[in-house]
Amino acid sequence: MDDYQKEIADLETQVERLVEGEGDARTIAELTMQLEILRAIYARASDLLARGVKDEGLRYGLRIQGYGDWTIDNVYAFVYERSVELEPRAHGAFVGGIKAADFALMLNP
Repeated sequence: MDDYQKEIADLETQVERLVEGEGDARTIAELTMQLEILRAIYARASDLLARGVKDEGLRYGLRIQGYGDWTIDNVYAFVYERSVELEPRAHGAFVGGIKAADFALMLNP
């Protein structure tokens, strides 16, 4: 389990405890939205990481954009930063935008 998976698992546990303890609905909603975003970013970063193992162009694209070697930390940072740059929308559309974005294309100028 890497640091990102641990962060997601910890947040899941926090949300579950709040739900079970009938915690503040607004807090539960906010943490649930954060959890959805983190899951989407991690899924896309993991997919891109796997694709880059076989694609030197992706690894080169990450390096020339200043993110360094092809590691989960660097690929996650790239996906996270590009996700933040997506057009601001409502939460559901934002998560959908992360899921639909072609991050590999963003690495190949």
